[in-house]
Amino acid sequence: MLQLRSATCLYRSYWRSQGSIITNRTKKLYSTTADNSIEPIRGLETGVSASKLLLRSVSSVRNNLELKAQNVAEGETCKMNMCQAINDALRLVLTTDNTCVVFGEDVAFGGVFRCSVGLADEFGSERIFNTPLTEQGIAGFAIGMASMGHTAVAEIQFADYIYPAFDQLVNEASKFRYRSGNEFNAGGLTIRAPSSAVGHGGHYHSQSPESFFAHVPGLKVVIPRSAVQAKGLLLSAIRDPNPVVFFEPKILYRSTVEQVPVDDYTLPLTSAEIVKPGKDITVVGYGSQIYALENAIQMIERDMPGISCELIDLRTILPYDAETVEKSVNRTGRLVIAHEAPKIQGFAAELAAEIQERCFLRLECPIERVCGLSIPHPLVYEHFYMPCAVRVYEAIKRSLTY
Repeated sequence: MLQLRSATCLYRSYWRSQGSIITNRTKKLYSTTADNSIEPIRGLETGVSASKLLLRSVSSVRNNLELKAQNVAEGETCKMNMCQAINDALRLVLTTDNTCVVFGEDVAFGGVFRCSVGLADEFGSERIFNTPLTEQGIAGFAIGMASMGHTAVAEIQFADYIYPAFDQLVNEASKFRYRSGNEFNAGGLTIRAPSSAVGHGGHYHSQSPESFFAHVPGLKVVIPRSAVQAKGLLLSAIRDPNPVVFFEPKILYRSTVEQVPVDDYTLPLTSAEIVKPGKDITVVGYGSQIYALENAIQMIERDMPGISCELIDLRTILPYDAETVEKSVNRTGRLVIAHEAPKIQGFAAELAAEIQERCFLRLECPIERVCGLSIPHPLVYEHFYMPCAVRVYEAIKRSLTY
């Protein structure tokens, strides 16, 4: 109760600092989760199910430039959610790479989210197997296998429990190549971890720990937004010659359904994607946050005729594609960044600092960050904590009217 009371006090203090009347403001924000008739949503269909960013039809796959470049846009597609797309990517790697092994807690029977279902039956218990409940042990074992030439794909059951493996990933995996003068490496290592809010996970099953790892040279950090993206990015991550931490927003496992190319394809780990072009303001995010940004943009463009917002999905936050964001901000003069992780020391701070250095003379207003509150991830107060479409809408509006 003390923790919930503290979270409530912090939340109220935050909104008072924004000049809002807390009694009215709380009702407005909380009711957006159940009532889409209030301001500023006013009947807009929100959320992943209504997203226009997903490749729901075969024709949308045919017209996708990245898939065209991979020569898979004209091939066979299959309707998959993100969980199934990840399973398909793992199956492709296991089929084409005899050194690949997949392991983690409960992985052999399919995992708690069923991303590895059926793989043990198809490829055997020597390549798909369960581990003890020890994240440090999982990471250390995976590093050892990768250093001996295997392609090791390890699952941490929830990203919230990756911290016991932090020393192994930060002090061993990331530095293996450097400290040996390139004689040895752990480049065959990929760590998969379900992350981010799911609506009912509380403080032990909802965290977004990406910024901890984005500080570490030698690692790559990837966060997909959809089924098509997850398959292509995971295949790239597994085949990349560097250790990769692959965070999967678990709320998207079954909510993002797309026509996914059946063939093998990869998407670049070094390039952000402009998912919606615009001329007046740049809005940047990654993972499940992309859909809140999409809704905020739809509301702004409805309420401010003539305004168009550019939406960029970073996809990879280490290394991140600062050049794409820089080019966009040099055109628009405004930038809003959003992520679920807490604002203090979050990845948005790094991106804001980098773009401020590169684009200072072109900026028309301060860079806005819309993030999770700097408190433990709450359970009953999660709707207040989240950087929802309404909060992003207000940030965009502040930037445009500065």
